[in-house]
Amino acid sequence: MEYSHRYPTYPTQEVAAELERHINVHRQAYNYTRYEYEHVDADNIGSAYKHHSRLPDWKDQFPVFSEVNSKALQRTVTRFYQNLDGLSKQKQNGRKVGKLKWKSPREFQSLTYSQSGFKLKNTSGRNATLWLSKIGDIKIRYHRDIPDEADIKEVTVKKETTGEWFVSFGLETDDADLPEKPDVDSLDTSNSVGIDLGILNYIHTSDGNTVDWLDLEDEYERLQREQRKLSRKEKGSNNYEKQRREVAKVKRHIKRKVLDYQHKITTWLVREYDAVFVEDLDVKGMLEQSHNARNKQDAAWRQFITLLEYKADLYGCHVVKVEPEGTTEECASCSVETAKPIWVREHSCPSCGFECDRDANAAMNVLQRGFSELGLGWPEDTPVETALPTDTTQVSAKRVVEAGSLGA
Repeated sequence: MEYSHRYPTYPTQEVAAELERHINVHRQAYNYTRYEYEHVDADNIGSAYKHHSRLPDWKDQFPVFSEVNSKALQRTVTRFYQNLDGLSKQKQNGRKVGKLKWKSPREFQSLTYSQSGFKLKNTSGRNATLWLSKIGDIKIRYHRDIPDEADIKEVTVKKETTGEWFVSFGLETDDADLPEKPDVDSLDTSNSVGIDLGILNYIHTSDGNTVDWLDLEDEYERLQREQRKLSRKEKGSNNYEKQRREVAKVKRHIKRKVLDYQHKITTWLVREYDAVFVEDLDVKGMLEQSHNARNKQDAAWRQFITLLEYKADLYGCHVVKVEPEGTTEECASCSVETAKPIWVREHSCPSCGFECDRDANAAMNVLQRGFSELGLGWPEDTPVETALPTDTTQVSAKRVVEAGSLGA
């Protein structure tokens, strides 16, 4: 299994300047890879592996490329081809895509060491030291240990728009070291849950729990104030750059607050249940709709689903994505579809008379579809009316105070 740990890092002024110089060299390497991809005979390029063989000639022609770590330089070439593969996949999914663009300094703010050229030292306390080839030592805040069974495969150093530096360690753990997932045949409605990603609530579970939206009104008011201040500054001036960083800090705070909230909810879910079923939403299409776009952006549902899938392996839980279409309209009791405008919050089936909360009905449909995805039938002794709880437990966002806990 592959995952990553991210740490704040505090390079000295001299090391920070050297990091920026190396990043700029890697940016030039990325752009030159793009140039050769478009102008050199396709027999000599066309894959990252083939392009790596051209690097010795680069170093002869442009000595500046010899000043950075060779493995890191190869990783930058690979980065171009990974981005190219990403465009190709989007095109296959029917989206209109263009070409990869030339990277400006602001668009290229990281470098990656792969396989070698780095060493993590002095990890006994809250601070540690990262040594990078041709750059030197960098102090990092080592707030969580890297597991002994995990191998560090790559190291990425990035400068954020706020001016802060972070380092990410790409880790790999043998699947044998991970907890074993429960047997599929042991799953039932008592240890499994369907998740509806809601409108009035952040999530609504099939067993009656709801979690409030995170309140970000104060943060957005502050962001608007800082953006108004930025609009009054002369672009390119020192005051403009200083205020731009203030805006970036507020945006970063919002992003971190949402991510922290999602970590707590997803950790609770994978610890509490043996199987979690969630809608495979087209988040990009939803954001393109005109109504409620900011709330959908704050929800970061694609990130939420990714966290669930990532933690499923760490905690031994099944996480399955199901087809989202029709979960709201379809009756969880008899499967008859009934159109519901977004303002109708109750489900009342005209066919069988089954009534419940709109989101509870959707969550139960997600649960049933999840059982089908795993090849399990819906338990005959568990009719929907008894599977749905009679009361809904409202969980305030303020009570999400500990990772992996939603409170009592």
